[in-house]
Amino acid sequence: MAKRGTKVERNSVSEQPHELAYEAKKQGTTPKEVSSAKKSAGSNQRKAVEKKLSAKK
Repeated sequence: MAKRGTKVERNSVSEQPHELAYEAKKQGTTPKEVSSAKKSAGSNQRKAVEKKLSAKK
């Protein structure tokens, strides 16, 4: 049972299509907007990305 990367994975949004689609559906936007929010936040941390997305609304 792997224990090393579990918390890190939950706290970040990767560039994988299914991760972007999940976050987009959760926030009610598009995967492209999630990707641009990641770039403008300068981080892939979930809290930072969600904060940028909520500021755009």
